[in-house]
Amino acid sequence: MAYNINNACTGCGSCSRICPVGAITGEKKSTHAIAPGLCIECGSCGRICPAGAVEDPFGIAPVRLKKSQWPAPVFDRKSCMACVICLDACPTGCLTVGQPEGKDPNGYPTMAELSSCLGCGLCVADCPADAIALETRQAS
Repeated sequence: MAYNINNACTGCGSCSRICPVGAITGEKKSTHAIAPGLCIECGSCGRICPAGAVEDPFGIAPVRLKKSQWPAPVFDRKSCMACVICLDACPTGCLTVGQPEGKDPNGYPTMAELSSCLGCGLCVADCPADAIALETRQAS
């Protein structure tokens, strides 16, 4: 089920600018809409909406947060299988494979571009080894 935009929408366009798949359309100062077939339920539109007009599939408005407070993935290299499924799951391409370290020949997933991360959790959901957790971003 996709997210929805209700009548509280002011048409500011924040949601359409942040959507990684272009699922949100609308004219400036008019109520925007989310295409259910395109929405990947990342929640970034709801976290950024200043009017609280975005609702999750259960009709609940996500908590608005500054992007610097959005969660980001943290990888447990002891559990990680270096399968890189998380890279394919990421809608923004903010993850990459790091260089092998020491005697371990594998490169493991790592954050390539924190500013692009939506904190959507799709990498967490797809990880077969439960080696990824979302945590509050660390200030750089």
